[in-house]
Amino acid sequence: MHPIPWLRPHRVPANSPASPASLRRRPAQVVTLAFLATIATGTALLSLPISATGRNASFVEALFTATSATCVTGLAVVDTETFWTPFGQVVILLLIQVGGFGVMTLASLLGLLLTRRLGLSTRLVATESTRSVGMGDVRRVLLGVLRFTVVTELVVATVLTARFAAAYDEPLGHAVWSGVFHAVSAFNNAGFSIYSQNLLPFVADPWVCLPICAAIIIGGLGFPVLLELWRLHRTRRTEEGPTDLARLSRWSVHTRLTVLMTAVLLVVGTVFFLAAEWRNPGTFGPLDPPAKVLAAFTQAVMPRTAGFNSVDLSQANNGTWFFTDMLMFVGAGSGGTAGGIKVTTFAVLAVAIWSELRGDPDATLWDRRLTPSTQRQALTVALVGVAAVVLPTLAITLSTSLFTLDQVLYEVISAFSTTGLSTGITADMQPWHQLVLVALMFLGRLGPITLGTGLAMRDRQRLYRRPEAAVVIG
Repeated sequence: MHPIPWLRPHRVPANSPASPASLRRRPAQVVTLAFLATIATGTALLSLPISATGRNASFVEALFTATSATCVTGLAVVDTETFWTPFGQVVILLLIQVGGFGVMTLASLLGLLLTRRLGLSTRLVATESTRSVGMGDVRRVLLGVLRFTVVTELVVATVLTARFAAAYDEPLGHAVWSGVFHAVSAFNNAGFSIYSQNLLPFVADPWVCLPICAAIIIGGLGFPVLLELWRLHRTRRTEEGPTDLARLSRWSVHTRLTVLMTAVLLVVGTVFFLAAEWRNPGTFGPLDPPAKVLAAFTQAVMPRTAGFNSVDLSQANNGTWFFTDMLMFVGAGSGGTAGGIKVTTFAVLAVAIWSELRGDPDATLWDRRLTPSTQRQALTVALVGVAAVVLPTLAITLSTSLFTLDQVLYEVISAFSTTGLSTGITADMQPWHQLVLVALMFLGRLGPITLGTGLAMRDRQRLYRRPEAAVVIG
């Protein structure tokens, strides 16, 4: 017997929630705790007197900002430029970087974990559809995410720094800081800006708007797509002249679907914003035609989901708000820094609906049959997302008459999709309203990823099937 019983080595049972084996079986819990710890650390740092320029940040202000940064959202209840000191801004930047890197790594590693939990035949199918995270190792995933992150942010930061210093006469030190901050915020789809007017002063400047848009699109495509495109690019240089069609046919269904939907939504969004806001004196009206096109493209990129804005969205018409709501809810690619239900979820549902309308027994895409489990998972993620938007919108709308339904719905969807676009009412909301948005940002950041992976990992085959039942639909 140990002489001091309470100091003897204690072996954690294998079935204990704290055991390593248990944690490996519960990746969602581990990830949730990691993000909560990051948010708590950020809240504590932002509550320090050194973080604010005047009064100390309240608990709700610090928690809201830390959550928004860690969940790479971009909503703010205080002005980032004037309220936070350089120390506070550095804390926000680090939270964005940790949150964005963690999300990309999380999505990729959960995909890797998923393929290892499946049977061999199913694993091979999953590997073929998501090649980058199928049968590889954790080290390759981590290094790949880190490499794409550093290279993209460095290139964008260099371009922005040069532009801020040369065209806007900013001191070199501030230009460097501004370039780095906006590059990190853009690639991670965060949308935080250290300018009080966000990107409004640069609405007609392609050297500022386009690099930021490029970083947002790259980060929103997702690491699985980026890695697959990079591999195919390297393979292309070692082979003798394959046709463009042959190269495209080598893309996985996931990559083709993500790239196609991203391009379609960008084009549709640009055309819509041009048509809806062309004569609006509060947004596009005062701009010349080239600047209007640039502003429309920029605003089509931002709901991918990054909360930058180059025009005053509070002056946009209600139709523009509603269309932006739809873009934010869909989001961008899986395995990236964007939020929303993801373009692949939206596309799978669209293909399933089209197949049902045509009376086809299977939903097919590029000569590949979408499994019933994939369709059920997409439906589940979408409907859970709808519930996550409807219930908070109803609660906030019933509790206040200060804001219209359009404004509340916009803020709620922006929080859930981790976009960060705002009609300007976030700071004027009651503290408990802001706490609702905090919960939505956290749910929107981790919910779709962990829910989608959890549904896939729970998929199992039964040796029997229940009798069928007919239910009248419609």
